[in-house]
Amino acid sequence: MENNIKVLFGIDMETDIGSFTPYYNGVNDGTPLLLDLFKKEDVKATFYFTGDTVKACPDIAKAVSASGNEVGCHSLYHETVGDELFPVPGMKPLLPEEVPLRLKKATEWVEEACGVRPVSFRCPRLWCSTVVINTLEELGYITDASYPMFFYRKQFAPYYPSRDNWLEKGGSKLLEIPNFADMLMESNDPELGRDRDQWPMLRALGASGFMVHINNFLSFVREKNLPQVLCFYLHPWEFVPMPKQFHVGEGTSIPDPFIVENCGEPAVGSLQELIGRLRDIGAEFHTAAELAEFDW
Repeated sequence: MENNIKVLFGIDMETDIGSFTPYYNGVNDGTPLLLDLFKKEDVKATFYFTGDTVKACPDIAKAVSASGNEVGCHSLYHETVGDELFPVPGMKPLLPEEVPLRLKKATEWVEEACGVRPVSFRCPRLWCSTVVINTLEELGYITDASYPMFFYRKQFAPYYPSRDNWLEKGGSKLLEIPNFADMLMESNDPELGRDRDQWPMLRALGASGFMVHINNFLSFVREKNLPQVLCFYLHPWEFVPMPKQFHVGEGTSIPDPFIVENCGEPAVGSLQELIGRLRDIGAEFHTAAELAEFDW
């Protein structure tokens, strides 16, 4: 069991720094670096595209599709489609009745640009809901990777959610893949537990520092006799240098320093080293759709 470790690298294809800028430097310049690295290391990943990204960067969308990696969906405009976990000014969730139309349109845009219909999804900011899960199942999706275990702290391995409450196990045919968090570390954020979340541990700590948290999680799930699945979320803008502030429209956005720290070459090197360290402990790399083929 110790060597039966499955890894999913999910790449969220969106504007630089998420919803805080309209720029696609990461998508245009960072994605080719990731594709080259994954090809070199014989790794397959799932690239979750927003609808506006495939419209703005069609050549990148086609390149990902042609590379053999999985094309997934990440909403239409990186809007909040699920339940709010914590307040972010100006980012209120869609009304539940708005969700089906938005997800249907996002799916269509990604399919038109990439030539394949996506079957894997991830919600922006990992804010999901029962309405989202049921809508995805109706649209033919087979996986979702939106569950933030740092926050809900109940599901720690892939499961099929209830159609009445996505946080519980049930009869949905959609496989829910929880996102990694170090559940053994002592959190300094007792309300949310966000410091247990993986992002941006890789850039902040490097591969060796990140592996400490990964090994903690593996020990945690082994103790519970659960499958060992490591689901990570990354962004192409992390792999190109990012400025410390952005002037957008009529104002300037200044991200917290940790958000842009060690972007560019340091992040590429850390990811390559992480892949090697994961292989050393027997990990195998899968797309989200491939994970759906296993018996959970």
